[in-house]
Amino acid sequence: QVQLVESGGGLVQPGGSLRLSCEASRSIFNIYVMGWYRQAPGNQRELVTSITGGGSTNYADSVKGRFTISRDNDKNTVYLQMNSLKPEDTAVYYCAGHPILGGTTYWGQGTQVTVSS
Repeated sequence: QVQLVESGGGLVQPGGSLRLSCEASRSIFNIYVMGWYRQAPGNQRELVTSITGGGSTNYADSVKGRFTISRDNDKNTVYLQMNSLKPEDTAVYYCAGHPILGGTTYWGQGTQVTVSS
């Protein structure tokens, strides 16, 4: 059983920054691919970025150059640094952990990010 607790969402003006955190209840990053997803009202949930146990990352084209995923293994925490935020980034952001050998994907509860002037 893995619990993921997200924090850091809030209201920010366009062009501003936020850092989201996702803390896992135990050390999992060596056997899980960690990802950040987002879902806006009326839209499908989309993958924003992910990081593997080996440190490989990928980003959706819409956020490349603005968002950065990172992790701190000692803190069992993955981060999403969001810069140059745009109104279209407004969504509920979810942290997820996908076990590399298959099995249950664990999801955080979601944190609201609102970008508005």
